[in-house]
Amino acid sequence: QVQLVESGGGSVQAGGSLRLSCVLSRYTYSEYCMGWFRQAPGKEREGVAALDSDANTRYADSVKGRFTISRDNAKNTLYLQMNSLKPEDTAMYYCAARDRWADLWRLLSPSTYNYWGQGTQVTVSA
Repeated sequence: QVQLVESGGGSVQAGGSLRLSCVLSRYTYSEYCMGWFRQAPGKEREGVAALDSDANTRYADSVKGRFTISRDNAKNTLYLQMNSLKPEDTAMYYCAARDRWADLWRLLSPSTYNYWGQGTQVTVSA
């Protein structure tokens, strides 16, 4: 069974930074497509950033230039560096994984993924 465990969430003031981490318990981690999603109360889950097995990346327009997704294959860990945070970034953030190849354009869609973490809360105050 694949498990994803997120960490790094918290409360920060607008303009601040946080780094989220997601550890994937799977040896063939480097073959996975990975993504970060978020869901605010009363809203649908939305894709924030993703990368494929070749480390090609894709970002939501709302976070381009502020968020950076990266992976450390040796540590089976996915990261999301979030800078210049805004109150509208407040949400539960989820890590997701897909154990087969997918087109990059699909990687911000929740339905693309078959494994999910439990989430970590990010709260940005004005």
